[in-house]
Amino acid sequence: MTRSHRRDRKKKRLLYGAAAAVVATATIGTLAVASPGLLGAAGDGTAAGDVSLQSQFANAAREFDVPQSVLMAVSYQQTRWESHDGEPSTTGAYNVMGLTKVDPEDVPQKVTDEQIDHFNGSGRPEIEKTFDRAKVRQILEKALVDTDDPRLHTLDKAAELIDSSSEAVQNDTSASIRAGAALLADYQKQAGAELSDEAGDWYPAVARYSQSPEKKGADLFAKRVFESIQEGERAVTLDGEQVALPADPSVEPVKPSNVPLAATPASTGAAAAVPECPAALTCNVKLTVPNAAGKKNYTAADRPNQGLDIRQIVIHDTEGGYDGSLKVLTDPNGGGSAHYLIRAADGLVTQMLENKNLAWHAGNWTHNMHALGVEHEGYAIKEGSWYTEQQYRSSAELVKFLANKYGVPIDREHIIGHDEVALQTDAGLANLHWDAGPYWDWNYYMSLLGAPQGDKGAGGLLRAGQVVRVVPPFTTANQPKLTVGGTAVSARPANFGYLYTTPSTGGTPLKDPYFTSGPNEGSNYGNKVRAGGTYVVAEARTDWTAIWYAGQKAWFFNPGGQYTAPVSGATTVKVASGLTAAKVFGRSFPETAAYTAAGLSAPGDENASLTKFSFAAGQSYVKAGPAVKGDDWFGSAQKNVVGTTLFVPIRFHHKIVWVKQSETAEAPGAAPVSATDRYNLIARDASGVLWQYQGTGSGSTPFLTRYRVGPGWQDYDAVTPMTALRADGTGDMVARGKDGVLWYYKGTGKPSAPFAGRLRVGGGWGVYDKLLGARDMNADGRPDLIARDKTGVLWLYTNTGAAPNPFATRVRVGGGWNTYNELISTGDMTGDGRPDLIARDKTGVLWLYKNTGGTPNPYATRAKVGGGWNAYDVMVGPSDLDRDGRPDLIARDTTGVLWFYKNTNGYPNPYAPRVSVGGGWKGYNLIV
Repeated sequence: MTRSHRRDRKKKRLLYGAAAAVVATATIGTLAVASPGLLGAAGDGTAAGDVSLQSQFANAAREFDVPQSVLMAVSYQQTRWESHDGEPSTTGAYNVMGLTKVDPEDVPQKVTDEQIDHFNGSGRPEIEKTFDRAKVRQILEKALVDTDDPRLHTLDKAAELIDSSSEAVQNDTSASIRAGAALLADYQKQAGAELSDEAGDWYPAVARYSQSPEKKGADLFAKRVFESIQEGERAVTLDGEQVALPADPSVEPVKPSNVPLAATPASTGAAAAVPECPAALTCNVKLTVPNAAGKKNYTAADRPNQGLDIRQIVIHDTEGGYDGSLKVLTDPNGGGSAHYLIRAADGLVTQMLENKNLAWHAGNWTHNMHALGVEHEGYAIKEGSWYTEQQYRSSAELVKFLANKYGVPIDREHIIGHDEVALQTDAGLANLHWDAGPYWDWNYYMSLLGAPQGDKGAGGLLRAGQVVRVVPPFTTANQPKLTVGGTAVSARPANFGYLYTTPSTGGTPLKDPYFTSGPNEGSNYGNKVRAGGTYVVAEARTDWTAIWYAGQKAWFFNPGGQYTAPVSGATTVKVASGLTAAKVFGRSFPETAAYTAAGLSAPGDENASLTKFSFAAGQSYVKAGPAVKGDDWFGSAQKNVVGTTLFVPIRFHHKIVWVKQSETAEAPGAAPVSATDRYNLIARDASGVLWQYQGTGSGSTPFLTRYRVGPGWQDYDAVTPMTALRADGTGDMVARGKDGVLWYYKGTGKPSAPFAGRLRVGGGWGVYDKLLGARDMNADGRPDLIARDKTGVLWLYTNTGAAPNPFATRVRVGGGWNTYNELISTGDMTGDGRPDLIARDKTGVLWLYKNTGGTPNPYATRAKVGGGWNAYDVMVGPSDLDRDGRPDLIARDTTGVLWFYKNTNGYPNPYAPRVSVGGGWKGYNLIV
C-alpha cells in the first residue's frame, strides 16, 4: 500500500497566492529530528503497512535503470520529497517528482481585476492617476498561460510511459516516483546517452527534466541536483517520514556539449547586460526601458546614494505565468515593476530593473524608496498550494546576495512579504496586497538564508514583556480552515495562526478596523499572525499566548510554547512617559517644512497617520530597525526631501509601521523564564517514539504539552535517566538494547534536541532486570548507576567520567532486592545532599532507603512510607516539580491517570495527598 490521496478535485478551489492559517488545529506534538541511531533509517515515521519513500525510490530506480541517487536528488530538488497531499504547486507541479499537469480549466481564462491591481504598485497618487487598467489588461491578455505548452504536461507524458493514469501519478507517491524515473530514462535515451550505472553520466536527462527552455536554467537545475548527490540530503517530510540520500562526493557530472532543453513556443531572450546577481545563479537580464515618449514604469534614482539606502527586500507572487509577468513588468505602459522575477520550474532569475532605481511594486512609497522587489512566478491555478524548491533556492541565493551587498539584516522585519507592507493612509486600502500568501514557507525560506527561525522547537514557559518570534509549523500539524470569496479551501499546511480576543478557539476572532471581510478570508490579515514576526508577550498561559497586536491583546494557540521562539537582545517600544498614546504611521514622510525648504511641493497628506489604530500607554511592540528621518524622493527633480522628524519602525501587527521617536520610549524585552529549576518527564509510545514533557515548575499543572523527540526507541528494553532531566535540555540517559548492549546519551543543553548521539558503553548488561540512574552517589559530581541482577543482588557502578564507557568495575551493594517490583531514583529526599532510593515491595508497601554515604552499601535500614502503592504500574522521581527545593513523585495508575505526589519533607512518609495530573497516559510503555 502506498500513500494515495483521494480527493474530489472538482470541489476544490485555488487561491491567487494567499490564505489563512489556524494554528489552533495543530496536533499535540511537534516533530523533531532526534533518534537513537542515524537519521534516515528506512521506514522511520512510516505508517504501518505503507512502503517507505526510501523503498519506493529504490524500487523505481531498479525498474527503470536509473541510479537511485539521481532519482532521489531530482525529486529533492523538485519538492524536497514532499507529496503535498497530491495537491499542485502554484504552477501545476504534482507529488514528489514535481511532474506538471495544467489544463485550460485549471487556470483563469480571463484577466482578473486582482491581477491588474497587482501591477498598480507605485503608492504615489500622481502616478496612480496615470495607471491604465485597460492597457495592463491588454498586455496580460496577450500573455495568458498557454496550457498547450508541453512543459505543463510532463505528468501526462510520464503516466503514459508507465501505463498509468494521470490521477494515480498525481496522488500516489509510488506512481509519481515510477513516472519520474521513466521520464528520466526517456530523456536520457532521447539525448542519445546510455542508461549508465554512473550517476555522473545522467547530466542530459537531469538538465532536460528541469523543463527549462534556456541553457542557464537547465544548467542551474542540474548543478543543484549533482550537488545533492555529492553532498547528500536528509529530510523529515511533512508526513513525518525520514528520508536520506547518502553523500557521494566521488560523483562528477559529465556535461554534454549540447545541453538538452525543453521546447517552448515563446522562449524569452535576455538582454546583453551584467546582472546584479550572485555568479552561481547566472541570471538573465531584461531591463524595462522608457518608451519613445519617455513613459516608464519606475522612478529613476541612484540608490543607495542620494540618501536612499536599501533597507528591506519584499517577496511577491506574480499571479501570472513567467512569460506574461515578464512582459508586463518590463512594459513601460504596464504601470508596475519589480527588480527581479524568478521562474518556477528551474529557478532562473531575471533582473528587470537596476537596483539603483525605485520599482513600483509595494504600493507604499516609503517601501518603494527603500526596498527591492522580488517577484516569484505563481499563476495560482485553481488549486495551487505550494512553491517549487527551485524558486525557494534561487530566491534565497539572490536575497542573501542582495542583503549582504546593501547591508539589509536577514530577519523577518527586513525580508518581508508584500502582505507585510504597511497601509500608507486611511485612504490607501486599495493598495494592499496579500502575496506571497499563506503557502510561502517562511520558516524554510529563512533557513535557506542562514537565519533559522527556531520553528519545530521544544517550546517553554513565556512571560509578559518577553520578545518572541512566532513560528507556527509549516506541517500537517497546522492545516487551517480558510475561505476565499466565501468559498472554503481544502486544508493544507499554512504559515500563520488565528488570533482571538480570548484564549479559546471559541472566542471572538480579532478584528481590524480597516477590514470588513470575514475572519476566515485569506485576504483578511487582521486576525492572523504570520510566521517569523517578532512580538511582545502581553500574557501567557500554558497553551495560549497573548501578544500586543494592532493596539489589542491578541491570543493565539501556542501548545507548550512550541509555536514561538524566544528572541534575545530585542528592543521594545512603548509610549513615552506622560503621553496616553502614540500615533501610528503607514509611511515615514518628512514634515511639511522640509518640502518648503527643499523648494518642492508637499503632497498634502504628509502628516497623515493611520487614525483607526491606537498605540496606547501600557502596550509594547518590537523595534524593527533603527530610527530614520522622514524622507520623500522626487524622481523628476532627482532630490530626496529629508526632514528632521525621526521615525521608529515597529512590528505593530501583521505589517511594519512607524511611530515618532518623540512619542515613544525604548526598553529591552523581559528576560526569559528560567529553565534550570524545572524538570522534565520522558515517555515512549507503542511505536517507539520518544516524547518530552517539559516541566512547568507548578505542582497543579506540572508539564507542558508533549514534544516529539524522535522515533526508534522501541529497540531498547531499559531506559533510565542518569540525572534529573532539566527543561534546559541538560541531563544524561542510558539505554539498553535487547541484545544487552548499553548505550550512553549525554545531554546537549538543547531542549529541542536534548540528547547527543549515543555512545556504546559495552555488552553484557542483559544480566540485569533493573537499571536505575542513581544520581551522584559519591559526591564527585558525576551521576552513577545502580543495577539489580536476576538473583536480587544490587550493584553500584560509579561514574569515572571516561568515554565511551564511563563506569568503573561494579561494587556489590547487597542481596535480597528481588523482593521489590519497583525501584525509584528520587534524588535527595532527606535534605542531606545525598540521593536516596524508594522501593515498592510486592504487597504494595513503599519503603525509603536513606543514603548514608557509606560504601559499599550506602543505604541505611529502610523506613516504611506506607501501603497501597500497588495501584500504580509506573512510578517516577523526576525531581523537584513545584520548585520548592524538594524532589517529588509521579505515579500512573492502571487506568492511565497520572498523579502528582508533593514532597512535604516529612519522614518517613514525605508525601502529601496525591493530585491528578490528568488521564491519557496509558498509551506509553515507558515513563522516566
